[in-house]
Amino acid sequence: MHPTGRHFLQIPGPTNVPDRVLRAMDGPTIDHRSAEFAKLARSCLEGMKAVFRTQHPVVIFPASGTGAWEAALVNTLSPGDRVLAFETGHFATLWSKMAANLGLRVEFLPGDWRHGVDAAAISARLAEDRDREFQAVMVVHNETSTGVTSNIPAVRRAIDDAGHPALLMVDTISSLGSIDYRHDEWGVDVTVGASQKGLMLPPGLSFNAVGPRAIEAARSSKLPRSYWRWEDMLANNSKGFFPYTPGTNMLYGLREALRMLEEEGLANVFRRHDRLAEATRRAVRAWGLEVWALNPAEYSSSVTAVLLPPGFDEAAFRAVVLDHFNMSLGSGLGKVAGKVFRIGHLGDFNDLMLAGTLAGVEMGLALAGIPHRAGGVGAALESLTAQLAAPAPQGAGR
Repeated sequence: MHPTGRHFLQIPGPTNVPDRVLRAMDGPTIDHRSAEFAKLARSCLEGMKAVFRTQHPVVIFPASGTGAWEAALVNTLSPGDRVLAFETGHFATLWSKMAANLGLRVEFLPGDWRHGVDAAAISARLAEDRDREFQAVMVVHNETSTGVTSNIPAVRRAIDDAGHPALLMVDTISSLGSIDYRHDEWGVDVTVGASQKGLMLPPGLSFNAVGPRAIEAARSSKLPRSYWRWEDMLANNSKGFFPYTPGTNMLYGLREALRMLEEEGLANVFRRHDRLAEATRRAVRAWGLEVWALNPAEYSSSVTAVLLPPGFDEAAFRAVVLDHFNMSLGSGLGKVAGKVFRIGHLGDFNDLMLAGTLAGVEMGLALAGIPHRAGGVGAALESLTAQLAAPAPQGAGR
């Protein structure tokens, strides 16, 4: 079939890039040592503080989120340092492997990939660390591979209850700009983010929100770093510049994306994602399928992972959907490859786009011969209508 109409990109990132952002990036590249560029850079650096909910510096790298992972580690730690991580899914696993590749000693607390971080397990392990060898705790806020969101304030309390000085590092790559997150209030030392999901940009920018304890750790850390060095970035950023060539046109796009988030208001952005996620889960249940995440308190508002019945392969199902409806769904990753497909519902996304997405999934289930009940789309539409008709909560807005 020759595809017609727009392609539905319903993976959990990279997400659809709004026309406003694309048009902003379509401007002429400017001198990155000019006063005009300094104004652009400062607006992006300050705007990102609002998204991370921090008064402290945010560093912007021309890199993928993987680069921001590395920057968080190499700026704060030294060879042979011990770090504690928790297995919530594929990306928690990859970040831990990176830490080991950098010469850190990683202890990876096991998880079942269907639940978030077990804060009690972290507290108990840190309490056993009487010599205070662990220098950092690494967790993923929203595990993109499983659709599970972890309770970061509970992790902070776990570290504090153990009286442990370890730094708290959090990956928000698939939650920033789509799920409520508060760097300062939650006591996070380093937060990692990236451009291609809730921020509605193409891949290519990554972020470190850096608290005071992390900056202090960077003064004595000894892991090799040059490109990722915070010290050089912060010194140049203070004047609106970068120590090397920045992603100028990506920054144009970032400035426009930040304007869009400000216009909608972050509180409204989060409510929109909550609404679309709940409607998606209603559809999954109506089909008679299973949401992969088991704890309702940990349901993700940016991605829903769906478990297929035994004997059916998610890759084959996704191929049917792509071939017939020109729609891309997220694949199963790591331990859940072949078992789950993922519906991304984040970024520049609204109710009608979700209705089309779920219609494509429901038709795909029928064409692929996967046992299910009809009516998932209808259940989602009922949910959306009811939520939109409900009175807005007090304090709604920005």
